[in-house]
Amino acid sequence: MAACVAASLLGALGCSRADGGSPPATSPSNAPGVTSAVSKGAPGSWRKPSEEELRRRLAPLQFAVTQQDATEPPFRNAYHDNHAPGLYVDVVSGEPLFSSLDKFDSGTGWPSFTRPVDASAVRTRKDWKLVLPRTEVRSAVADSHLGHVFDDGPPPTGQRWCMNSAALRFVPVDRLEAEGYAAYLPLFAKADGEGGRAEAGTASPPKDGPAVASPAAVPQENPPRPTPPER
Repeated sequence: MAACVAASLLGALGCSRADGGSPPATSPSNAPGVTSAVSKGAPGSWRKPSEEELRRRLAPLQFAVTQQDATEPPFRNAYHDNHAPGLYVDVVSGEPLFSSLDKFDSGTGWPSFTRPVDASAVRTRKDWKLVLPRTEVRSAVADSHLGHVFDDGPPPTGQRWCMNSAALRFVPVDRLEAEGYAAYLPLFAKADGEGGRAEAGTASPPKDGPAVASPAAVPQENPPRPTPPER
C-alpha cells in the first residue's frame, strides 16, 4: 500500500526533483513515437488545429499532456536524454519553444531548459492542483500544456523549465531550414564559433544525486537571439 501511495505522489508531483532516485529499468525508447499535428514550422502555419484533427494526428499521450494537462513518466520519454543540437517546437502548432543551447540535465527525468528560445512563445500561470502552488507553462499560440517552471535551475537564469517530451517535437539543426526555421540557424552558427555551445548547461548527474551544472559548462551571459519570424 505504501508503495502505491508513493508512486501516485510522484506522478502528481510531475517535474519535482528526484532527490537521487535512479531511472526506471524501462528504456526511453519504449515511449510513444513522436508525431506532430503540423507538418512544418513555416511562419503562418503556427496554429492550433481542431480537436478532431489533434485526436487523429497526435499519439494518446501527446493529446493527454497538451490538451488535458497530464504528466508523462520521468525517464520514460523521448527527450530527457537528448543532447543533439536543434530546436524543440510545440508538437501541436510547430511554434519554436526551446533550444538545445539552453538544455541541461536536471536529474528529474524530464527535459529541462534554463529559458525559452523566445519569451513571447510561452506564457505562465499559477497551478493550484497540488497543496502548494506551482507555475504552469503553456505555449502562446496553441495554449498547449508544456510543464512547469521552477526557481532552482543553474546560471545564467536560475530557472528550470521542466517540460514534457510529449508536448515537444525536436527539429535537428540540419533540418531547420527545410522545416521553416531558418531564422534560428544563426543562433547555432554563433554557438559553433564559440566552441560548440550546443550542449552548454548539460552535465552528467552525479552517482549519488541529481545533476549539478558545472560553472564551466554553463554560459555566464545571455547570447544574442535571432529575431523570430512574425506570427
